[in-house]
Amino acid sequence: MKTADTIGIYIHIPFCRSKCPYCDFHSALAPKAIQQQYLTALLDEIRTQRRAASFLAAPLPPVASVYIGGGTPSYFGGERIAQILYAIQENYTLTDDAEVTVEVNPDSASEDFFRAIYAAGANRISLGLQSAVDSERRALGRLSGAAAAARAVAIARETGFRNLSLDLMCGIPQQTAESLQKSIDFCLSQQVEHISAYLLQIEENTPFYRRREKLSLPDEDAQCALYRQLCGQLRQNGYRHYEISNFAKLGFESRHNLNYWRCGEYLGIGAAAHSFLFGKRFYYLPDTAGFIAGNAPVFDDAGGGEEEYIMLALRTEAGLNFADFEKRFRHPVPPALLRSAKQKIPPGDILLDETHLALTEAGFLLSNQIIAALLFS
Repeated sequence: MKTADTIGIYIHIPFCRSKCPYCDFHSALAPKAIQQQYLTALLDEIRTQRRAASFLAAPLPPVASVYIGGGTPSYFGGERIAQILYAIQENYTLTDDAEVTVEVNPDSASEDFFRAIYAAGANRISLGLQSAVDSERRALGRLSGAAAAARAVAIARETGFRNLSLDLMCGIPQQTAESLQKSIDFCLSQQVEHISAYLLQIEENTPFYRRREKLSLPDEDAQCALYRQLCGQLRQNGYRHYEISNFAKLGFESRHNLNYWRCGEYLGIGAAAHSFLFGKRFYYLPDTAGFIAGNAPVFDDAGGGEEEYIMLALRTEAGLNFADFEKRFRHPVPPALLRSAKQKIPPGDILLDETHLALTEAGFLLSNQIIAALLFS
């Protein structure tokens, strides 16, 4: 498999001030001593790649994007995040225009935090809003209101950040078309460059899953209506719907996430972080104590195959480009896929011509079913 021209780096911070009832990411509360031990382990692996060494078949290509997520990186503190960013710069070759994103929650978004990470090279912020309606935020376990999110945006702008993203959720408890409109209006008023908008998924092993029968959730039809409302409003205000759950002003698409959707390669470091390098997938177990103790990542599976490539491409507005597929896999797109697209998928859900196959906005709502019909039936 040809080595990628560039890669992304993902760093996982598994600490939060409190655990949201819908969240199934690897994160938890932890004392400062544990957080400091985790930082030491992270920095050691960033500098040495000792644990991942058996998966690295060659020197790593230049890094085009860095993403620090969690958990709550802003809760981890600006000085710690800055140390991570400096270590990455000292030990990897970053492209001149590398995108460097840090996830931030409004309740831990201080001026000192933004200054520290900006000085260390961060140039993009992903801010966890979820909803601009405080009652909905409380139902989601968020610790601050929309006013705190507005302050965080203002401080980030004053610090020098020119690339901001807000996270929104659709289909959450108590949400209506009117309340969603308030959240959309809030995002538009902040004039951010990017918006990630997700339909709430009730995951097993979360408090929401255990209380799912008691939650006041929109039904499936209402969820679809909310999603269409969101898409329409953002499109009318200049946001391109470039991936199922992501919208951006022209030129502000998330390069780090686009690398995932294009089946690009990346190195993940930290508890629960996944990697895809040199055709191999491997990951660190979701075990913070184990990562601190020095546990190595484990092999997952060979990655980057045809089905995975097609599935990820169809998540994007651009869709599956036939020439790109043939260049990567050295044969044309399977004729069976094209037959299925023509015979099994309603025309309003896909766009199909001689050069590419893509889902429409209506198709995005049915993406799982459509992709399954194309690949597995």
